[in-house]
Amino acid sequence: MEKNLEQTVEDYKYFHSHPELSFSEEQTAARLAEEWKKAGLEVTTDVGGHGVVGMLKNGDGPTLMLRTDLDALPVTEQTGLTYASQVKVRDAAGNSVGVMHACGHDVHLANLVGVVRYLASHRDQWQGVLMVIGQPAEERGAGAKAMLEDGLFKRFGKPDFAVALHASGNLAAGQVGYRAGFAMANVDSVDITLHGKGGHGAQPHTTIDPVVQAAELVMSLQTIVAREISPLEPAVITVGSIHGGTKHNIIGDTCELQLTVRSYSDKVRKHLLDAIARKAKAVALGARAEEPTIKTTEGTPALSNDEKLTQRLSDVFRKVLGDDNVIPSEATMGGEDFGRFGGAGVPILMYRLGSVDANRLAGYARIEQDPPSLHSGVYYPDPEETLRTGMVTMISAALELLPPRK
Repeated sequence: MEKNLEQTVEDYKYFHSHPELSFSEEQTAARLAEEWKKAGLEVTTDVGGHGVVGMLKNGDGPTLMLRTDLDALPVTEQTGLTYASQVKVRDAAGNSVGVMHACGHDVHLANLVGVVRYLASHRDQWQGVLMVIGQPAEERGAGAKAMLEDGLFKRFGKPDFAVALHASGNLAAGQVGYRAGFAMANVDSVDITLHGKGGHGAQPHTTIDPVVQAAELVMSLQTIVAREISPLEPAVITVGSIHGGTKHNIIGDTCELQLTVRSYSDKVRKHLLDAIARKAKAVALGARAEEPTIKTTEGTPALSNDEKLTQRLSDVFRKVLGDDNVIPSEATMGGEDFGRFGGAGVPILMYRLGSVDANRLAGYARIEQDPPSLHSGVYYPDPEETLRTGMVTMISAALELLPPRK
């Protein structure tokens, strides 16, 4: 195990220093496929984009799917690590942006390489079918859908269970967190273009001002969660971006808003999206403006962990880590498209993997400062203890779900 851990830490450093953005994970996928082939798996690439599928059949038995994501974020790394990412790319607007594994996908990648090495070399300890996938474009909420639409379960078989982990920036390395039922939210991105009639800023009566419409709409949107959704139902509407106008004395023709919308239930999700459209149209009508253009994209369904699978594997985690290191987790309004595999009828569990040394967390607590969150340019995991715990728990989960027949 320790020899495998040493190699896995090196794999982690490679993935960390070679990040690629969503839909561009060509080299990451190639490295993952190479490592899985070395371990003896039958590997298929280019599934739903740069997706990778590895299969290892080891006698009759159930099929277990283990998943890692491949993509990084447009974040400039500021950790000062010797293996920090120096990667820069051009974004869609032509701007130079840094690229970083600021969400822990480098941990996920290295961990699953290490898990595969162990299971492939200890086939006497389990029986059944191991299915491992490298999923692209998780940060865009699109990769799981793309792989499913490319026939993931039709081409390779529908698994009996699916398990993944996700790095946590506020949980100590050596610990894991779990939650049965809803754990992560529905995520929708809504783009609204408000249309007006441009003109001179000194003659506003001759125009229809889209910026004023936007100001009214931002305030109106706040009443949806506050006055239309039950206080017992989680819901969030955040206007993250407004762009309108070009100069002090010019009233433009349009103003654009970008929203992120979070929920858990399908009923609340539909209500939020319908209400946003209703409010936007009402503001435009009140301003005598053309109806707004509304586009909903990047939708990701809520992630709900299977109750029985969660109980079964959390018991396993307690056996290998001890009760004090297996922590019930709170639900979050973050999103994760791993939930799509659950929506396809597979019992799933995504658990949290502590990634920050306990002494480092204690240091933040002493100065009354929160540790860096995921997606931050200064977040980094402590890889050795993080990966040791990730491999021990995921391997133990696999041995529990794929037991050898007597």
